[in-house]
Amino acid sequence: MAKVKYKFNHSSLSYDKIVLSNKQKFYRILTYFTATLLIAVIYNLFFILFFDTPKEKGLIRENKQLISQYDVLNNQFDLVEKTLEDLQKRDDNIYRVIFEAEPIPPSVRSAGFGGTNRYADLQGYKNSELVSETARRLDKITKQLYVQTKSYDEVIEMAENKEEMVACVPAIMPISNKDLRRTASGWGWRIHPIYKIRKFHYGMDFTAPTGTEIYSTGNGVIEVVDNSLRGYGKRIIIDHGFGYKTLYGHLNGFNVRKGQKVKRGEIIGFVGSSGTSTAPHLHYEVFKNNKKVNPVHYYFNDLTPEEFDKMIFISSNSGQSFD
Repeated sequence: MAKVKYKFNHSSLSYDKIVLSNKQKFYRILTYFTATLLIAVIYNLFFILFFDTPKEKGLIRENKQLISQYDVLNNQFDLVEKTLEDLQKRDDNIYRVIFEAEPIPPSVRSAGFGGTNRYADLQGYKNSELVSETARRLDKITKQLYVQTKSYDEVIEMAENKEEMVACVPAIMPISNKDLRRTASGWGWRIHPIYKIRKFHYGMDFTAPTGTEIYSTGNGVIEVVDNSLRGYGKRIIIDHGFGYKTLYGHLNGFNVRKGQKVKRGEIIGFVGSSGTSTAPHLHYEVFKNNKKVNPVHYYFNDLTPEEFDKMIFISSNSGQSFD
């Protein structure tokens, strides 16, 4: 039974029954409802802030496990990077040296990924830096592994062509010079015999009578047969492949034609004194990747260590070249 409320009437000195209007009843119900809802919200916020739901607890455990796995993954990346670095050093300093190939530039090995920010979608979270750094390291290792794989493909190809390469590399003296007495001016600064000025001599001169046979120092293809009256005079250039070329200057005559394939030791021409020359001799040059290099390092099929030292001594004593 609902409680009945009364209020004292001072005029009639009696108690009158309180009867609420529908409007008053509505506002009273609304007040109770609002207070109840407010209390419920406060309780809910309290539990949300200070207590985790089972689902949230599960997500927190899962997040901790993921962070732990990221740490383990980064430790494994450290090991992979060290192993990859060792492979790169072996590749550059052993394998490519054996096959006389240029090492891969560091700028190629460590090149990053260009374009827009690849990791923008990973930003804005509590552990964004950890996730982004792991993704970056994975991308970098993937790129370096790809470069290293391509490098090994090249090394395998060079190994398959090693026998051909050994036959093509200049490795003998271009004229018969067993006693080394025909060795004349070598690589270095010399006095030019005609202009009488100090000039760098990019090659080696071998003195010999006119008509002495000249040999190809390695397998290759005749690239140039020139019959000039200046400079090197009658000259031959052989393309040996693998970045090597040789030049034979001041010849008296040719024994080959342009485009002809030749073998090491094959007669290609004869000693003379054509062009800018003061006496019969052969001017010999070696090119590696279109750069002139000292020919004295390319007689390893002919010379013993003692003969090599003797040739260096003889070629460095000349104060004047023949061309």
